[in-house]
Amino acid sequence: MSATTQTRPPSAARQRILDAAFVLFYARGIRAVGIDLIIAESGVAKATFYKHFPAKDDLVVAYLDKVDAIWTSQLKEAAEAAGADPASQLVGLFDALSSACRRDGYRGCAFINAAAESQPGTAVHDRTVRHKGAVLEWVRDLARSAGAPDPESLARSLTLLLDGGLASGALDASPEAPAVAKASAGALVAAALRPTPPPT
Repeated sequence: MSATTQTRPPSAARQRILDAAFVLFYARGIRAVGIDLIIAESGVAKATFYKHFPAKDDLVVAYLDKVDAIWTSQLKEAAEAAGADPASQLVGLFDALSSACRRDGYRGCAFINAAAESQPGTAVHDRTVRHKGAVLEWVRDLARSAGAPDPESLARSLTLLLDGGLASGALDASPEAPAVAKASAGALVAAALRPTPPPT
């Protein structure tokens, strides 16, 4: 391929399949949705489906790729909206919970849901682990930039709180949950960045 050759965009049929899977997998669960239903909802022939996705797991991973792009973008936009200060961004990223948990049909974190329905060592489970690892790494980099003495510990605490907020939004649908999670994040960040008093 020459340097001027552009990558072709995904075919319309592949996009219809992925769009149908995106809605069905999230609303009903991965195991509950069969290939035949996705084919019917996307309006493609079975041969066309298997041309793009030889196995169901291939489609599930593509679905998770799409979720990853959307959720990661929402997290980073929420962080950047809090300003240039990394400490403020660590708290501000929790504003993404508000839009996520309050939307119609919210069923929790798609990655946690997928992990619960997949076996360790499979392509689907590995994709969920990569996503969570990437979020942790990003938060750890922010914590380091904010001057946290132990950025790993702070990042793990914040990502656990983020996952808890996502789960709470699905379990109790409390409208206060995002605000509570953000306030807790603020307390964690403040405590982590508080100067250690000199020994007496």
